[in-house]
Amino acid sequence: MIRAAVLGASGYVGGELMRLIAAHPAMEVGVAFAASSAGQPVAALHPHLPLAYPNMRFSAWDPAHLSSSDLVFAALPHGETQRLADELLKPGIPFVDLGADFRLDSASEYERWYGEPHARPDLIDSFTYGLPEFFRDEIKTSKRVAAPGCYPTAAGLALRPLVEAGAIEAQGIIVDAASGVSGAGRSANAGTHFCTVDGNFRAYGLLNHRHTAEMELTTGASVLFTPHLMAASRGILATCYARATGPSDPLAILRDAYADEPFVHVGETAPETKWATGSNAAFLTARHDERTGTVVALAAIDNLGKGAAGQMIQCANLMLGLDEGAGLSNMGVCP
Repeated sequence: MIRAAVLGASGYVGGELMRLIAAHPAMEVGVAFAASSAGQPVAALHPHLPLAYPNMRFSAWDPAHLSSSDLVFAALPHGETQRLADELLKPGIPFVDLGADFRLDSASEYERWYGEPHARPDLIDSFTYGLPEFFRDEIKTSKRVAAPGCYPTAAGLALRPLVEAGAIEAQGIIVDAASGVSGAGRSANAGTHFCTVDGNFRAYGLLNHRHTAEMELTTGASVLFTPHLMAASRGILATCYARATGPSDPLAILRDAYADEPFVHVGETAPETKWATGSNAAFLTARHDERTGTVVALAAIDNLGKGAAGQMIQCANLMLGLDEGAGLSNMGVCP
């Protein structure tokens, strides 16, 4: 069995990683790092996992534990991977990072969107962007992968084939996307309190949300992105608008682009977030409105699945030469 070390194991993404790994035919969790919860049983913070991890406790960070690991997953706040980079990368084993530290292609872009200098610009070029549908071959030969954020995953899947086909203009694309509350992480704050979220729907990060940079990197287009918080635990629904370049069938373009993809379904029906819950699946559709000359493309994913833990495992499978879908489901849990 491939022994995986999980950093940030006490968070929502960490818990989802552990859930998925428990069902993986070739992988197991060797050590679960969680600094603030070190010493506590896994089930104390992930009460859905006691049968999978009856005796495991969270560990304090100790790079010595990596000597017995074959793979590292990091689900840490941005900036943490940079700080730990030497210790994380020294063993030379496959490393999949969910943080934003090495997703962008330059230190200047990181500073622009994250408001602080990049501590390890020398390492940026050594990471591959971990969106398998577009960078599968690069991921297969990489030892270091930076998995995308959940919003850019949804928007990129919906838009990139349309940009590449020349069906839409690459300027002035608008992405409106909504996320479940788990996308904000496990730590409570006033904005994610039940009394704030329940019965509410709000926009945030106007004009300058950090994930805009990834959307532009993935699509090669200029994007205006507005994220929203919805009163749900999980899910991302991205609704993307772009000017059509002429008559086209965007639905056919998406179908052709993803015909052989194991985790992407393109259909006539507008997708819903519940379809993807608990899975690594992405559900897409698109329309061309001749009246306004607009193409609208939609994508629904689970922000903790294809938008985080599922995608990390998909990347790791590719890096390790395993079946790409090992341990992952392309079927959501509905209702």
